Amino acid sequence: IFLSLLLSLFLSLSLSLVGAGLGLGCVSLGDSELPELQSEGDVVIGGLFPLHYLALEPEHSYRTNFDHRAFRWMMTMVFTVDEINRNSTLLPGVRLGYRILDSCDHVHTSLRGALSVVTGKRTEEHIEKGIYNVLFSPQVSYFATCTCLTDKLSYPSFLRTVPSDLFQVRGLVQLVSHFGWRWVGILGTSDDYSRYGIQAFTQQLKDQGGCLAFHLTIPNSPSPAGLRAMADTLQSSRARVVVAFATEGQLLEFLSELAARNITGFQWVASEAWVTASLLTSPQFHPLLQGTLGFSFPGVSIPGLGDFLLKVRPSQTPGSEFINMFWEELFGCKLDFGADSISKSSGLTAMCTGSEDLRDTESSYSDVSRVRISYNVYKAVYAIAHALHQLLQCDSTGHGQAQEKCNTSTYFTPRQVGCVSGAISNQTGSVDCTRCPEFYWSDRDRVKCVAGIEDFLSFYDTMGIILVSLSLLGVVSTTTVTAIFHRFRATPVVKANNSELSFLLLLSLKLCFLCSLLFIGRPSAWSCGLRQAAFGVSFVLCLSCLLVKTIVVLLAFRATVPGSSALMKLFGPSQQRTLILCSTAPQVCLCAGWLSMAPSIPFRNSSYQGLTGMVVLECKEPWPPGFYLVLGYIGLLASLCLLLAFLGRKLPDTFNEAKLITFSMLIFCAVWISFVPAYVSSPGKYTVAVEIFAILASSFGLLLCIFAPKCYIILLRPERNTKKTLRKG
Repeated sequence: IFLSLLLSLFLSLSLSLVGAGLGLGCVSLGDSELPELQSEGDVVIGGLFPLHYLALEPEHSYRTNFDHRAFRWMMTMVFTVDEINRNSTLLPGVRLGYRILDSCDHVHTSLRGALSVVTGKRTEEHIEKGIYNVLFSPQVSYFATCTCLTDKLSYPSFLRTVPSDLFQVRGLVQLVSHFGWRWVGILGTSDDYSRYGIQAFTQQLKDQGGCLAFHLTIPNSPSPAGLRAMADTLQSSRARVVVAFATEGQLLEFLSELAARNITGFQWVASEAWVTASLLTSPQFHPLLQGTLGFSFPGVSIPGLGDFLLKVRPSQTPGSEFINMFWEELFGCKLDFGADSISKSSGLTAMCTGSEDLRDTESSYSDVSRVRISYNVYKAVYAIAHALHQLLQCDSTGHGQAQEKCNTSTYFTPRQVGCVSGAISNQTGSVDCTRCPEFYWSDRDRVKCVAGIEDFLSFYDTMGIILVSLSLLGVVSTTTVTAIFHRFRATPVVKANNSELSFLLLLSLKLCFLCSLLFIGRPSAWSCGLRQAAFGVSFVLCLSCLLVKTIVVLLAFRATVPGSSALMKLFGPSQQRTLILCSTAPQVCLCAGWLSMAPSIPFRNSSYQGLTGMVVLECKEPWPPGFYLVLGYIGLLASLCLLLAFLGRKLPDTFNEAKLITFSMLIFCAVWISFVPAYVSSPGKYTVAVEIFAILASSFGLLLCIFAPKCYIILLRPERNTKKTLRKG
């Protein structure tokens, strides 16, 4: 073995306690040696599965049950490892092995097995010496959903292929609320899975207006008297809905007590830990659990798994104890080379040949049509394999197998591996990972801290170059239109569209294009302070000009009605300038107050550092309402322009300015309505890019809709640029 690395698949870090001595008793093959299923390899993956659990007999004695479903999970790991070893492109030249132990659905046995996996030793003496190693070995769980395990500071090396209970709890609360179940009882255990799940469920249920009728906790070692007292509480409650956060083994004794009393009429809501368990299909519990609801993981079909499971056979080879136990349990017979203690305790007398056909049986082991937890195991093993593939710098780009290989000379320890990103371990033998200071990041080997990569929308980025080019294109286009209008300012088309307002509108559009450049480049005190103010004032000036142009068009049409010629005199050039000034002044005052009281400042945002190692340079808004007030005033003017232009959209062609303004404002409003959700959801420098794009898109929309038709007539259809043509229109 050239790699000192052992990865563990844990059922959970906090399972129910069923008595200090009972866990090891579920597999009575000696306390100094743990039974296991193993296969040698260059890299050995450890696995823990709850193959046995303790059940309460009618005479209140305990017996050990073998879980066929958990055995399928274990064999899925074996199947996945074999599948990866046959894959010539994943970990080429590296063979995976496994060491699988029974956790017995018991925390003491789980920890003992985990330590055995990490140390590579099977005796108690060696296991005790490796107690710290398990804390730093990468762990990938296929079934541990507790929200407590999400905390990377407390569990830096813990990963999982199953969602946390955060999502399950939301779904369960929505489920009971949907059916109008407001009076609900809770059943749980004393482990972290149950405690955290019930705590979150209770709080969210209260927020939805629900109430808790009772909260029953199944103890670690439930006594017959305790089970009877719990059953009395449930039976006497007026609540008919019970939500249970527990595993199948933890619920079995209590549900057996309820079934013995023939208690029915309760609506059970199951957590994912037992909603697909075999006890739901057991005839003993049909009257009690009929109609149980709950959420399960998505079921999938794994190609080849079914055939693999049906080919499993018992063997007297060392390391096949679990398969032999499964065989005796399934067929109710005794193997000559099987585990004698298990056979005797079960009272088996018939002999097994070992050639029995699994196809003739029906159990949760062979049902692989839609596997759930097995698929989580499958994904966990593949996640480990892909991580190793990258860690060993495997080359799988060649066309022949001989060209594909991994760097087998690489040596690393588990501690070097679930230091997490942003933490280092730079001392030999250290059991601690040190988190890097703010704005610093761990290097590839997790041995030293380096400065985080500063990220911002640069003028030299591809995106920055594109946006700068579009901004300059807008400035050049606006300048060109201005030159055309100035050259042909004496023509009827320019005069008819109020040349003074047109020139002022073109100036404001040029400012809109130019202000977008303030958003690009390394944020500084002056650029952060000016960018939003320049944007707000430029667009308000532009919209004020459009508002006045729209009013002029509407009044000009009204002036053709007899007796209404005085309207245009009341709204002459001086009144138009006054309205533009009055419309722009509030925005100027708002931006001035915003800049003087709470200006935007450069800010190094390290919140993305935990994901990418980058420090995003951005402008921080000390007073976010300022930006939304600026944007809101722009929206108010845009809505008013759109309303007035829409009212005049059917005017004769002579006054078709209103129709053009309507189109331009529709584009403007569509862009900025789309901007808000995009702006809020975009991370880092893309937030700035979204705002620049909105500025450019709306500016180009105004320029093209309003001025392109006029330039077309001026340059390409000069015969229409006459008073006679305009009058005919």
